[in-house]
Amino acid sequence: MSPNLTSPWKEFLQELDSLLSEPVEFHCIGGFAVVAAYGLPRSTNDLDYITLVPCNYQAELEELAGQGSPLARKYKVFMHRVGIATVPVDYAERMTELFPRLFKNIRLFVLDPYDLVLSKLSRNVERDREDVAFLARKLNLDAAILKNRYEQEMKNALIGPPERHDNTLKFWIEAYFTKTEMHSTKEA
Repeated sequence: MSPNLTSPWKEFLQELDSLLSEPVEFHCIGGFAVVAAYGLPRSTNDLDYITLVPCNYQAELEELAGQGSPLARKYKVFMHRVGIATVPVDYAERMTELFPRLFKNIRLFVLDPYDLVLSKLSRNVERDREDVAFLARKLNLDAAILKNRYEQEMKNALIGPPERHDNTLKFWIEAYFTKTEMHSTKEA
């Protein structure tokens, strides 16, 4: 992973950082995570996050950097807390910090690529499938690890018919992942 923070995100986050009165941690998902952490060559106008620490900072953050805020109007990007997202149970143990020491108060963490892929499973719109294809191919992700993590940490938490999610995962593996043996591979 070679993180890259480009304009207008760099300026937006630097200004937001100067407005924060205490350290704030974001667990990032979505397009921003794929672009900033893994180099997807597209732009995104929102930074989606699933967790904010401290969580009682949500209202203030929305005022400072949410859609329609002065910062959002100035830079044409914004931060957005994702209300409903299903991610693997132990995702927080595998996150990586983006841009450590770049900001005084902001700490951005991104899900590991397998967890990021699985976070897109429920929605599965075209943009999600493009992100999955990019991550699988660029990082040479192992289909067996993805399937194992899905089975062990996520399948029972998903809303909706299990067959739908199983079929989506099967399609993704067949379409985007290099052919590997699908026996019970253990994660390292």
